[in-house]
Amino acid sequence: MTIHQISVFLENRAGQLADITGILSDNHVDLRAINIAETADYGVLRLIVDDAQRASSILLEQGFILTMTPVVAVAVPDRPGGLNEVLQVISREGIDVEYMYSVFGQKNGLAYMIFRVADAELLRAVLTANGLDAVAGEELGVH
Repeated sequence: MTIHQISVFLENRAGQLADITGILSDNHVDLRAINIAETADYGVLRLIVDDAQRASSILLEQGFILTMTPVVAVAVPDRPGGLNEVLQVISREGIDVEYMYSVFGQKNGLAYMIFRVADAELLRAVLTANGLDAVAGEELGVH
């Protein structure tokens, strides 16, 4: 199962990130992961939230430009070398990671990473074949 990531395009100006988190907070949208990348002219805010459809609607109503992107959440052993083990499997299969970032918190000795790749189904199959877990949204509190 893929998880829906919201990518919001931002102007590079003070306060815009706080505007978005404030809007989401006021509407009781819970953040699960957040990542921001920037260029000189704009930023891209990537969000995993508890309800992506609702959050997208709210942000669109407020005039933000956004896209929804399928991503894969992966359980990673929360110990030295845990992430490297996952990345080695992905690398051996020739899968290019476009970007990745972590999810807030961990449980049962596992951390969670969000991966954006060209073929999410291939990534899930490779992970499963190598005894690793792609995580359903429900496990992260995402629906």
